[in-house]
Amino acid sequence: MVLRSGPERTIADCLLETSSLAGLTRDDLAVREGRGEIVDADGRPIGLDDPARMNSSVYLYRDLPDETPIPFDLPILYRDDAIVVVDKPHFLATMPRGRHVTQTALVRLRRELGSDLVSPAHRLDRLTAGVLLFTLRPDVRAAYQALFAERRADKEYRALAPVRADLIDPVTVTNRIEKTAGDLRARVVDGEANASSTIALLDQTAAGGIYRLQPHTGRTHQLRMHMAQLGVGIVGDPLYPDIRPDLAELPDHGDFTQPLRLVAHSLGFDDPLTGERREFVSGRSVA
Repeated sequence: MVLRSGPERTIADCLLETSSLAGLTRDDLAVREGRGEIVDADGRPIGLDDPARMNSSVYLYRDLPDETPIPFDLPILYRDDAIVVVDKPHFLATMPRGRHVTQTALVRLRRELGSDLVSPAHRLDRLTAGVLLFTLRPDVRAAYQALFAERRADKEYRALAPVRADLIDPVTVTNRIEKTAGDLRARVVDGEANASSTIALLDQTAAGGIYRLQPHTGRTHQLRMHMAQLGVGIVGDPLYPDIRPDLAELPDHGDFTQPLRLVAHSLGFDDPLTGERREFVSGRSVA
């Protein structure tokens, strides 16, 4: 949660007024405080009586009895003293949000590595699998996050979709995408372009075409929308080109048989600490 109250209020005051924590008492919070489960953005434990700072983030990790387990592993591709790179499975959210708390890449990693300092440098959609980078120390977080904010990371995706033979020659889709909170889908609107992707057909298989997708920007659902606009909606997409109610909530019902066939295939960048070129490749296939 992001605190909106002023410094005259305490952490406890704000937590007890948070709708998503309805039912928790001060005694419940005290137990969690004692276990170190209430932390700041750097993973440091904070006290219930500490003053609330405007627009600061507070995290309270809790086990949800009705949270559906995601039955897929989270392999570690690389780890050093600054970063850890994982191969995220489909259906696993990057970090806690809504009904997905413990079944997220962030919480799994923090528990596996025994550190609350783990933090995502960027994000992947819950339905998208592939290469995902986390930092391990607060002092390096900003440097790695800047790689993505400043578009200095080279990202390449793979997708399975119907074959469109003329896309063997790469095409670039550019438009303006906006997404309103509460809406399932993003929309293309008039105005200055803020989304751009280059898409090409790499191979044709019995299951469909395998495409290379290179995003030049990072708008929500950008690649999924751009594929649908080209008439080759990604296999398993519950939202584009049309909403499919039978698929949209599959992860919450425990049916993982029809994943979105989109994978963050590779990630490359010049390491901001060492200058060394880094390249990571997912072991997951879209076919």
